[in-house]
Amino acid sequence: GTNWGWYAYDSDLEMIYYGSGNPAPWNETMRPGDNKWTMTIWGRDVNTGKAKFGYQKTPHDEWDYAGVNYMGLSEQMVDGKMTKLLTHPDRNGLVYTLNRENGDLVNAFKIDDTVNWVKKVDLKTGLPIRDPEYSTHMDHEAKGICPSAMGYHNQGIESYDPVKKTFFMGTNHICMDWEPFMLP
Repeated sequence: GTNWGWYAYDSDLEMIYYGSGNPAPWNETMRPGDNKWTMTIWGRDVNTGKAKFGYQKTPHDEWDYAGVNYMGLSEQMVDGKMTKLLTHPDRNGLVYTLNRENGDLVNAFKIDDTVNWVKKVDLKTGLPIRDPEYSTHMDHEAKGICPSAMGYHNQGIESYDPVKKTFFMGTNHICMDWEPFMLP
């Protein structure tokens, strides 16, 4: 997965944050496994270039969700402690919040109730619990996958109000049908 899109920088931690894109080819049958390290939020030390963490949001992305969008930095209370956070609204229809010091998943929730490729994210493992009805595997035409490859949130720019502790973002509401086929 390529790293194009939005980057954020924390000068106190001397870390940069960015996402890696989707695996290829889009036909998921042609590339087994989780396709590490695609669809990943990266936290990287700017002095050494070494990754401090990587959190893969959509292992084995079947829908071209390309997780490279906005990386919002904030400081908010988590379990009674002021915590440096990274919030990422993804094309896959979920908003992720990570502890930006160590990459621990704090929260993941659907942007909209119609997001259906995933039932929820297991906050202990960080893994999405998928709905097989919306899988793009061979010999299966999936109807009404939400969101579409365009995503419920795509390449828009967000803003954060530190007084209200609220992120503002634009969203799309587009679903899709998908029928895969083999390429030579």
